[in-house]
Amino acid sequence: MGVEVEIDPTEAGFDPARLERIDSHFARYVEEDRLPGWSLAVARGGSVVHRTTCGMADVEGAVPVTDDTIFRIYSMTKPITSLAAMMLYEEGRFDLKHPVSRYLPAFTDVRVLTGGSAFTPATEPATEPIRLWHLLTHTSGLTYGFHHAELADALYRKAGFEWGSPKGMDLEASCDAWAQLPLAHQPGTRFTYSVSTDVLGRVVEVIAGQPLDEFFRTRIFEPLGMDETWFSVPPEHVDRLAALYVPNPADRSLVRFDQFGAAATRPPAVLSGGGGLVSTVADYHRFCGLLRGRGAIDGVRLLGPRTFDLMVRNHLPGGADLEQFGQAGFAETTFDGVGFGLGFAVVLDPAAAKTLCSPGEFSWGGAASTGFFVDPHEDITAVFMTQLLPSSTYDLRNQLRRLVLQALVD
Repeated sequence: MGVEVEIDPTEAGFDPARLERIDSHFARYVEEDRLPGWSLAVARGGSVVHRTTCGMADVEGAVPVTDDTIFRIYSMTKPITSLAAMMLYEEGRFDLKHPVSRYLPAFTDVRVLTGGSAFTPATEPATEPIRLWHLLTHTSGLTYGFHHAELADALYRKAGFEWGSPKGMDLEASCDAWAQLPLAHQPGTRFTYSVSTDVLGRVVEVIAGQPLDEFFRTRIFEPLGMDETWFSVPPEHVDRLAALYVPNPADRSLVRFDQFGAAATRPPAVLSGGGGLVSTVADYHRFCGLLRGRGAIDGVRLLGPRTFDLMVRNHLPGGADLEQFGQAGFAETTFDGVGFGLGFAVVLDPAAAKTLCSPGEFSWGGAASTGFFVDPHEDITAVFMTQLLPSSTYDLRNQLRRLVLQALVD
């Protein structure tokens, strides 16, 4: 399945010359050796109005990006895991207020960090249990070792959790280990981008009684026709996997990072619902079509529209944005004027965000600089794929939404 332009952009309210600004802007990144290559699809009203590829999937091998290039989508896995959980929610399998310990007993007596050091941390009991909605909103108090912002992050690194899990651990063992580490804060009191969605994926496994990859395949990917989204690239398709790059600290030129990137070619020990999938622009564009359709596309419904509407509302207490309620570290979104729903960043106030966007737009991205957004107000979806780690290197996602919306002239 590919993505092709389906409608004249002028019929959808776009100025074709202004759409070309998207291509010329991101092409400069390739020309200046700041991105290896990229792939983009923009749609309005469910019809593709702009489709472009540029540059190389493998710079050293001179392999160009094509419509069927496979990308590591990392945290763009999270919205898929959140969808999976809410499908079970609709079946009455859990309540958002249920304690996680109801499904994962290791989380029964979690403790919260109050001070100390990585060698002698001071903790206190949690004042309330981690609940399912805490996992969906990253307000659980769990964290990531790669933040390098707080003591809790250091404890994750000390336990072997930075960019992945220690050798020999599967998802169940990782969740058991995270449950024994102190939380960065009391549940529900702050947004901290974290392994919450990985824990949510384990909850899906326990409730559904099947591994996460099987749930994804049978309940989401096969119904949607997403037949090129996996937890690892099958051997017969490895030649289509884009290489992974990082910026040279000296001048930001590209440095190939096979040591990390090769993991996508091997079946993982941990089925990471927080960051484990690879996909194509066509497949993820299909997923965005489901989101645009409030849980349905082409007669296939995976989620009820009212449940979906609940997911893309701001769930941060008091209607706060991430700047008010967030951590001091990193997430795959900006913080000002942006809230968080059940698996998505949600724009609350474009003026506060200082970005050309619409109220109600929801989005997310991945560690290798991939990103997507769905703008219900303008009925626009956009998917951008590249392979540059980390995503904080350039502000590509805000640039994308700005360039897409400036091209809209209806």
